[in-house]
Amino acid sequence: MKFVGTMLGLCVFAVTMTRGGSRDPETNPCPVPVIPRPAEVQLRPGEFTINQKTRLVLDPASPRMMELASLFSEQLRQIAGIAVTPIFPMKVAKGMRVLTFNVSTNDTTLGPEGYRLSVNPTRIKADATSEAGIFHAMQTLLQLVPVGAGPRSRETAGGVAIPSLEIQDAPRFGWRGMHLDVCRHFFPKEFIKKYLDILAAHKINLFHWHLTDDQGWRIEIKKYPKLTEVGAWRVDREDRDWRSRDAQRPDEKATYGGFYTQSDIREIVEYARKRCISVLPEIEMPAHSLAALAAYPEYSCRGGPFTVPPGSIWPDTVIFCAGNDKTFEFIEDVLDEVIDLFPWKYIHIGGDEADKTVWKHCPRCQARIRSEGLKDESELQSYFVKRIEKHIISKGRHLVGWDEILEGGLAPDATVMSWRGMNGGIAAARSGHDVVMSPTSHCYFDYYQGPQEDEPQAIGDYLPIGTVYNFEPVPDSLSPEQARHVLGGQANLWTEYVPTTGQAEYMLLPRLSALAEVVWSPRQLRNWEDFAHRLQTQFGRFDRDKWNYARSVYKVTVVATADSTANRVLVALSNELPGTQIRVTVDGTAVMPDSPLYREPVVVQKSTTLQAAAFDGQRRVGPTVEQKFIAHKAAFKSVQYSTPPSPRYPGGGAFELTNMIRGGADHHSGRWQGWSRDDCEVTIDLGQSEQISRIAAGCLQNVPAHIFFPDSVRYAISTDGVDFTWLPVVVNTVPQNQDGILMKDFTVEFTKIPARFVKVLAKNVIVCPPWHQAAGTEAWVFVDEVIVE
Repeated sequence: MKFVGTMLGLCVFAVTMTRGGSRDPETNPCPVPVIPRPAEVQLRPGEFTINQKTRLVLDPASPRMMELASLFSEQLRQIAGIAVTPIFPMKVAKGMRVLTFNVSTNDTTLGPEGYRLSVNPTRIKADATSEAGIFHAMQTLLQLVPVGAGPRSRETAGGVAIPSLEIQDAPRFGWRGMHLDVCRHFFPKEFIKKYLDILAAHKINLFHWHLTDDQGWRIEIKKYPKLTEVGAWRVDREDRDWRSRDAQRPDEKATYGGFYTQSDIREIVEYARKRCISVLPEIEMPAHSLAALAAYPEYSCRGGPFTVPPGSIWPDTVIFCAGNDKTFEFIEDVLDEVIDLFPWKYIHIGGDEADKTVWKHCPRCQARIRSEGLKDESELQSYFVKRIEKHIISKGRHLVGWDEILEGGLAPDATVMSWRGMNGGIAAARSGHDVVMSPTSHCYFDYYQGPQEDEPQAIGDYLPIGTVYNFEPVPDSLSPEQARHVLGGQANLWTEYVPTTGQAEYMLLPRLSALAEVVWSPRQLRNWEDFAHRLQTQFGRFDRDKWNYARSVYKVTVVATADSTANRVLVALSNELPGTQIRVTVDGTAVMPDSPLYREPVVVQKSTTLQAAAFDGQRRVGPTVEQKFIAHKAAFKSVQYSTPPSPRYPGGGAFELTNMIRGGADHHSGRWQGWSRDDCEVTIDLGQSEQISRIAAGCLQNVPAHIFFPDSVRYAISTDGVDFTWLPVVVNTVPQNQDGILMKDFTVEFTKIPARFVKVLAKNVIVCPPWHQAAGTEAWVFVDEVIVE
């Protein structure tokens, strides 16, 4: 995004703002393209120009002010090519143009992280009650620098203009978190710093560092060196799907992995501190501990030997032995070194997804249940967590765990991180415990953020930025007193399918921008259209800073509705960004800047290919989407279901199988109908007898999602709907364990014969096969478009 365009955006916002009027964001949009949106903004006439003569005046009472000023000056130099010199008040000369940063202990209305930023033509002044508030004011000021400014920009030669304004701002929540899993894939120290820079620019104040898991132990513990000598390394299976990687063989060497030394940890924690970010370490227990137990198997129930798994394992049955006192000594020793490295008051112990079957058969665990008077293995996990919490409290810290720590009874002072929806958080808040809301529905950034066929492979499910923006951390069902226990919200980036730093950035951005506004800005000021306008300026900042980000918001979504009364399809086009230009062709030709603008639903009545893309003037800003439509004798004909599809995957309704539209690679797209355990059996009425010679049913296979091609597909035809003639069976020839998302037409061809009714029977494999990670659980068959010719 260019310098002039950004300044024009500022002007447009200024014109549309109602000064001192309604706080409705639809009539009172944010007058500056800042994310997250400040609580209060008033534009004033004029502007302040920052140039080489500008001086940065510091509060001498603050011991950290020079540190913050140096960081701000370096950031300003990087984005605008301007170096401002920090000075203290006694060196301010008459007429000098200054930026003043002041930490005041008197103005309590700003809160611990709030700030007041005032800009007029002669000076910029920021006030806060803490260095954190000043840091956030600096981030806002940096966002006010035009995106087109830069060291080689002609516009920057005379300085950069900041609009005159008054901002009073403070975060809604004190816990504004972002997580990173470095166990499933390891990321170098320098990337962790870059990750922190991205968080800081969004006013995120908590970095949740997931340091241990089954697939890797990433933190040096001096008392137990094998944790990194053994636990940090696994065999390299990076060429295979995460969920279908075989275990390490005896003759193989573990070569993939890495870890952070204690020196690295201290360096990163200090780097975060300078950016007003606290670091929350997570040391997983009792489950997700196989990397630790590969190094020290004596702390398991079975005693090993174990190897570090190169990919997915399920269920998570190799866990710490809760009946062995030596296990607790080991964990407490580890936590003592962790606590020494991380100064923040919280320690995360995981606590999720523990399959406790091994405890049922472990004599020591059963003895523990009896000696402690526990009811069952769930209460044994509660005992485990409470014992660890007691040690953590003795070190002056507080325990955080995933919502499974509620099971069997919650530790007295534990904070619950609710990920399996909001119910765990609601239960914890109602019982008087602090809560961080982090539900998969809104906060799992390892999910796809655009149509699956256009995105890098992800773990599954769909989380577009608009859904993140709709996240509300405080459920309406909580009373005001209970709601005070909701500390804030957090998003999580698990990395099973995130092998590179570039992809980690891609999965993070721009969804982090949406999360940042959710946890910072006042709830009543949040508005998607207003945010979307500011987001496009944010993209310019990402480009300038060379941050890799997804452009999925520009991707055009095709919603086709069957109009059976007129034998046609009505095609509606949209994307997530309101006001975007969408251009479309319906004759199979490439969509270009001069192609017709989409204004109303497109009518399709014959076989054709539609193409569409988003444009900003002459520049295409999103990928081209292509949708094929196939006219055939069964198009828009009625379908009778012997067994209806699952309510989870109903497709587009009654005409899904005959609407001329082929399903794509994304089984969440709404273009597939799915059956769980059941066969797909349907009968299509062509309305009258037709001469036909070919029938094909499109099917999908996505093994990690439990979707398999049918074992076979059979077709039968009839002229009266009573007596059917079965055609030769079409047997599946694709291996069930073949990697990738596969689509296949199960086709039968024959000499022309009259028929009015066509029956389709696609046989489900019923359950996942023995080699599958979810062996024995329900299998799915997915079908779309039955073509009759």
